[in-house]
Amino acid sequence: MAKLPTSNGDDVARFLKKVAEAPAPTTRPGERGRLIFAMDATASRDPSWDQACQIQGDMFSETSALGGLEVQLLFYRGYRQCQASKWTPRSDQLLRFMEKVRCLGGATQIERVLKHAIKETDARRVNALVFSGDAMEEDIDALCHLAGELGLRNVPVFVFHEGGDLIAERAFQQIAKLSGGAYCPFNAGSAQQLRELLSAVAVYAAGGRQAMLAYGERKGGATLRLTHQISGKGR
Repeated sequence: MAKLPTSNGDDVARFLKKVAEAPAPTTRPGERGRLIFAMDATASRDPSWDQACQIQGDMFSETSALGGLEVQLLFYRGYRQCQASKWTPRSDQLLRFMEKVRCLGGATQIERVLKHAIKETDARRVNALVFSGDAMEEDIDALCHLAGELGLRNVPVFVFHEGGDLIAERAFQQIAKLSGGAYCPFNAGSAQQLRELLSAVAVYAAGGRQAMLAYGERKGGATLRLTHQISGKGR
């Protein structure tokens, strides 16, 4: 069996640099940042679902000092089942929603994810979309068009790619690029790194580039070294 790729230092540095270069979140004073956390919940993701439930809580704790973050969980699975939670600033509410979800075989529905993000931000500003998946079985041109629409709306897509599927890799990289977001591969052994990168995106959505740099200062170690590679210009 081929060895799955994992993020190395260069991958993470490039990812964080892309986060820093993304359009700055714009929120009114006292208003929380808003982030859509979209996940592929088809059968192949079952081994990593519980891990994702644990990791998402850290996104909230890292943003509490910035005025908090509202997150909406969106997942697809089975036969055209694509469901979104209510927006919530509480990690326990999101965790309860995630714990009720069980992975189920089916085709990817990334187009519905991107359309949902467009609809949500047209109703009220969304600062970022995080997508975690391992496959892409759709029309890449349609997905790229929607990614471009999100780019025009200043909603960067941060893609976390599990596994080594080359078709998915090419598609995910284009979605990230066209939306102004970033792409990063990971595997089951990258849990701590994934946790820190997701938290970095959450901090960015809640407080912008400078807040993400401050996050690196607080975390120290490898995270500090990586965030120091970011220019940090502007908010």
